[in-house]
Amino acid sequence: MKITKIKECPSDLRYFDKDDLESKLQPKDVEDIIEIFHTPLTGSYNWDYTTADNRLNKLYELGKKLNWNTTIDLDWSKEPYSHEDWASLPEFQQFKGFAPYDNLSEEEKIECSWHVLASGLSQIVHGEQGALLVASQLVSCAPTYNAKLYAASQTFDEARHVEVYNKYLQERIGWTYPIMPGLKLLLDKILTDPRWDLKFIGMQIIIEGLALAAFERQRASVMDPLLKDIFYLVIRDEARHVTFGVNYLEEFIQTLSEEEREERAEFAYEACVVMRNRFGSTNVMKHYGWNVDEAAEIINQSEGSTLFNNLLFTKIMPNLKRIGLLTDKVSKKYEEMGILEFQDLENNGDTSWEELSKPLDYGETG
Repeated sequence: MKITKIKECPSDLRYFDKDDLESKLQPKDVEDIIEIFHTPLTGSYNWDYTTADNRLNKLYELGKKLNWNTTIDLDWSKEPYSHEDWASLPEFQQFKGFAPYDNLSEEEKIECSWHVLASGLSQIVHGEQGALLVASQLVSCAPTYNAKLYAASQTFDEARHVEVYNKYLQERIGWTYPIMPGLKLLLDKILTDPRWDLKFIGMQIIIEGLALAAFERQRASVMDPLLKDIFYLVIRDEARHVTFGVNYLEEFIQTLSEEEREERAEFAYEACVVMRNRFGSTNVMKHYGWNVDEAAEIINQSEGSTLFNNLLFTKIMPNLKRIGLLTDKVSKKYEEMGILEFQDLENNGDTSWEELSKPLDYGETG
């Protein structure tokens, strides 16, 4: 075992030789590259082993019932999807309208689509590792028995998500991109904040909520049937995680003072701003040597990009309203972002126990 400590996260692409994958390596061949973070986390015992909240207990039971295994429940024997074909639907390519991209040949555009997919999936892996670390913190610092049990089950979910997306990137694409600075900044904030409820807000409401909406869109646009299967399974898990956050925070937020609630509302808003830029592919632009500011401006002005960015918030705006974090002050800021209108979407802030309880149906994955 070799552990290398670094002060900043890596900034370069990492390529994987298909003949030298992790599964074939010996422990002495593996180098773990780690970045240390420090947190003033305050944990708590809970000596009242009583299941007081039936909603959280039901989520915990569903998490156990609907477990899945990366290596068994997904068909990795399928022929890898050809890199000579589009990674996702051509009409969803975000660089359309940007001259350097438009001047590429068809073959080069297809190659670019795989870089965009690799960039997006890499951010998912990094985000899921962040979720894994936060969920493990919640086991210690969540004050109630039910929340500790559910956070433990979510920790295992997040480990599985890191595993499955990392496996796909290594075995089916062959390279990964480093974490985007904005996402790293948000994860650092959530992980190092001593307040357990900010961890809930940042991870369960914002990051998981936006991921849920993004995954549904990506599942519809990617071409590889195996990746569609992966998104299907992960989406089922993420829906439970968001429901956990909403149900747990709904009553707690009401106990805060006006100043405390405003502080958390502002934090949620700032997290939304960061996450809105999470799925941008500035790292792909840099890889191709394009002018990042020029490319980003054209992409952000496109109708498709605006629609996609707005759709990301259809899951979280009703939930922010439901838990009481759409204050008058931050509502004006959300209105300027053009997403306040999503607060009143029918049923998006409600829990569909029927949907959450459905058995895993692999016939739905294709």
